[in-house]
Amino acid sequence: MRAVFLDRDGVICENRPDHVKSWAEFRFLPGALSALRRLADTPFPIIVVTNQAIVHRGMVPAEVVDEIHARMIQSIRRFGGRVDAVYYCPHRPEEGCFCRKPKPGLLLQAARELGIQLEGSYLIGDALTDVEAALAVGCQPLLVRTGRGALQAESVLQRYPGVPIFRDLPEAALWVLRREALIQIHRSLGVADVPLATPLG
Repeated sequence: MRAVFLDRDGVICENRPDHVKSWAEFRFLPGALSALRRLADTPFPIIVVTNQAIVHRGMVPAEVVDEIHARMIQSIRRFGGRVDAVYYCPHRPEEGCFCRKPKPGLLLQAARELGIQLEGSYLIGDALTDVEAALAVGCQPLLVRTGRGALQAESVLQRYPGVPIFRDLPEAALWVLRREALIQIHRSLGVADVPLATPLG
């Protein structure tokens, strides 16, 4: 079973320079809710994977981050979409953990706990760290220009020219849906699957 992984800040919600520290500061990006509603029609689990070092920086307790995610999921459901699980890294970069992207620990944890096939899954993010986490485990990375993607797109293009880049989550979600439809057509014709993951170079 493959999945669609999503980063949070800069993909689903606005990426605040002072971090999202409460539900009052959480703002869905334009089109994010409709994109999640479209993805909900697929058979894929939809899983959020996000770095949230604000916990170990002492800015907010873990319970606040959990509340933000619970209310985010409720809002998405009310709009007809779904998020099936949220995994986040609470560590600061200098702690050297294995779960902070670009390391793939969150993806590996989700795969282990939920039975996800990482090869051929998708990860939609707004940063080079998302791209590298995806490539490390065979996921297909997609970069959006919302959030940090506006500044990091050129760096991603230079390092990984095969990674698709989109304006926002709605465009990326549509690409996933169209690609999956093409894969199904190929399978029905007995043709090899459309190549998925871009090799890590």
